[in-house]
Amino acid sequence: GQGINVYTHGEMLPAHSYPELKKYPHLAGHYGGPWQNQQWEFPGFSGPIVATTNCVLIPSDSYADRLFTTRVTAVPGGKRLMDSDFSSVIELAKNSPPLPDNKIKESTIGFHHSVILSHAGTIVDAVKSGEIKRFYLIGGCDGAESGRNYYTQLAEQAPEESVILTLGCGKYRIRDREYGTVAGLPRFLDMGQCNDAYSAVVVAQALAQALGTDVNGLPLSLVISWFEQKAVCILLALLHLGVKNIRLGPALPAFVTPTVLNVLVE
Repeated sequence: GQGINVYTHGEMLPAHSYPELKKYPHLAGHYGGPWQNQQWEFPGFSGPIVATTNCVLIPSDSYADRLFTTRVTAVPGGKRLMDSDFSSVIELAKNSPPLPDNKIKESTIGFHHSVILSHAGTIVDAVKSGEIKRFYLIGGCDGAESGRNYYTQLAEQAPEESVILTLGCGKYRIRDREYGTVAGLPRFLDMGQCNDAYSAVVVAQALAQALGTDVNGLPLSLVISWFEQKAVCILLALLHLGVKNIRLGPALPAFVTPTVLNVLVE
C-alpha cells in the first residue's frame, strides 16, 4: 500500500534509537523542537498528529482536526483514540499532502548508560590523565521563559576538556551546534528523555566507583532544568542519593516557598 512517513516530536527524539522502532523504514525523522513550540510548529505539519504525553497543548483551529490523543492524554479540540485503534489516523495520513522538504541537520542520539559505560575504561583514563576535566549534565524539562538561555550559554562556554550529557526537552536549547570530540569521544551525548535521568545517575555512580569516590566527589555539574512533576521526582531522587550543591533555577519554582527552600538548603 501507500507508504506513510512517521516523524517524532519533542520528547520522542530518542525513539530513533529504539531497535523495535528504528527497524521500520518509515520512521523517517524528527520534526520540530521542545514541547512548548508545538503551537507554531504543528500548523506547518501537513499530516495527522498523535499526542501520547501530558506535554500536549490545546490545539489551535489550524490543526485541531488533525490532532489525536491516546492513553491518558486528552485536550479540548483533539480527537480521543480508544482501544489503540489508529485506523482514523492512518486514513488521514494516506490522504494528507507530503511534508515540505526542509531537512535541517542530522544528529546522533542513543547514549543510554549501557553505551556510555561500554567506554568506561577510556573515560576513566581520560579523567585520570586530565584530558577530561569536567562533566556537565544539562537538560531536563523545558519552558518558554527567556531566562532559560542560561542553559545555552553554559553549554557554549563549557571548556573543551569537558563532556556534556543531556536529556529531556531541555536538550533543544543546547543541541544546535557542534561540540567536537574529547578523548576520542563526542563531547555532546544525548541520553534521551526526562525519564532517562536514571541513566545519568547510573553513569555517575559507575564513574564514582571506578574513580574511588562518591557522586559528590566527581568533576560533575548537574544543571537540570525543571518544569513540572517529573522534575520534582528527579530532585527527590538526587536528594535521596545524597547529591549536594544542587542549584535551583534559573528562577525558583513557584512551589518552593521560603520554608521549603530553607529545608532544602539545610
